[in-house]
Amino acid sequence: MGSTIVIMLAVAVVLLAVVAIVALAVVIRRTNGGSLRRGPSPEELADINAELEQARREGMEIRVKAESDAGEMVRKAEAAAEDALRMRKEVEDEARTLKGELKELRSDLERREHRLAEREERLDEEARRQAERGRSLTEAETELTGRQAELDRFEDQRREALERVAGLTSDQAKAELVMTIENQAKREAALIVREIESDARREGEKRATKIVTLAVQRVATEQTAESVVSVLHLPGDEMKGRIIGREGRNIRAFESTTGVNLIIDDTPEAVLLSCFDPVRRETARLTLEKLVLDGRIHPQRIEEAYERSKEEVKGLCVRAGEDALVELGITDMHPELIMLLGQLRYRTSYGQNVLKHLVESAHIAGIMASELRLDPMMLKRCTVLHDIGKALTHEVEGSHALIGAEIARRYGEDEDVVHAIEAHHNEVEVRTVEAVLTQAADAISGSRPGARRESLEAYVKRLERLEEIAQSYDGVEKVFAMQAGREIRVMVKPEAIDDIQAQVIARDVAKQVEEELTYPGQIRITVVRESRATEFAR
Repeated sequence: MGSTIVIMLAVAVVLLAVVAIVALAVVIRRTNGGSLRRGPSPEELADINAELEQARREGMEIRVKAESDAGEMVRKAEAAAEDALRMRKEVEDEARTLKGELKELRSDLERREHRLAEREERLDEEARRQAERGRSLTEAETELTGRQAELDRFEDQRREALERVAGLTSDQAKAELVMTIENQAKREAALIVREIESDARREGEKRATKIVTLAVQRVATEQTAESVVSVLHLPGDEMKGRIIGREGRNIRAFESTTGVNLIIDDTPEAVLLSCFDPVRRETARLTLEKLVLDGRIHPQRIEEAYERSKEEVKGLCVRAGEDALVELGITDMHPELIMLLGQLRYRTSYGQNVLKHLVESAHIAGIMASELRLDPMMLKRCTVLHDIGKALTHEVEGSHALIGAEIARRYGEDEDVVHAIEAHHNEVEVRTVEAVLTQAADAISGSRPGARRESLEAYVKRLERLEEIAQSYDGVEKVFAMQAGREIRVMVKPEAIDDIQAQVIARDVAKQVEEELTYPGQIRITVVRESRATEFAR
């Protein structure tokens, strides 16, 4: 940096010298040129002096400027020198730092190379051991293969010897063994199933008997005493003539107006009214009763009395339905359902009044629901409406259960109530507990002593059919229908039927009876298998 400053000062001095020489040359030339011609005039001397002065000033300015530029360059050179020294120091410090890091990296690399070398040695050693182990395993496998082949030969020889001794091939022996095990498993499974079913049946019957007994004991109702024929007593036999009228005019008008057949026979002081519709029959009875009390009997009077009687019967139906619901504690029901419920007052089923049957069933269902911790009001509602379709059976096609379900759905009853109605005769698969209890309450009310009466002919035919169903199975020796058709006693041949088959026969007979016959309550099927061993001591 110092040599650069000296060079710059030398250049400035050279420039000053050049300027002085040039100015001196100009003066000499002018002087020499004038001396050849003539001496310089004062003006020329003044001009020369002015030019010299001008050249001296310019030289001084150039010198000052050169010195200033030189000073500036010196300052810049010193600053550059300081920057260069600082940069050199930084570079040297960084070089020392990098050298240290490089040294550490080199030592770290040497350590890693050493560890890698040791690991390679261990891997080589492990590879040698694995190779030795693989050779050992190969030898062992070869030896085991030879032994397995030898064992297979021994096994084939042993199987052939056993087949010769037993007289069966291995496949035949295997099939016989599988068959034996399968039969044994089936028998054991049947025994387990029978035991489980027996325990479950005993426990279920015990609990069901308790609940049903409590329900029946708490319900007190009348026995069947109503007749399906309406009889009207007359104050005298002369009233029969007035009812018939001149040439039968009154009786024809009565029958055409009411739609009920009026039977007048030799029964003293009584006439019979016959009609398939009990509501219409009751309306006709009230009409005839009013006519007899009034004494005036003619077609116009018959029509007037019939209209009044029809309104009276309608009111009686509504009153009967309301009374039934009040007795059960049900207050919110559609008026049309109340009307249909009241009409069942004039219907009977096997001699049992349908409305009373519904009320009785509802009480039983409510008691069972309370025992089972269910909602008694829901069960009462399901049960009191389960035969509501019987009020329209003669007017609408279909089963009374499905008709009643459609009526209940139309008038806004809950879906559980609708399902209990449509499923109480198993025409729809039972899905809820309410439907099961509705079936149970219906069966209890219909099968209790004194609830219904059945014709002798239908009773005998049902007993005969029960015995025919049980007698149709193979191995059955004798069949007895006992306890008024509530139990079937089936005697089977012990040499043809075992205990398991006896259980199967009992189940099949029960299923066929359920499918073919209609009966109140339940029927017990008992299969008896008796074995006797007799010996004589001589």
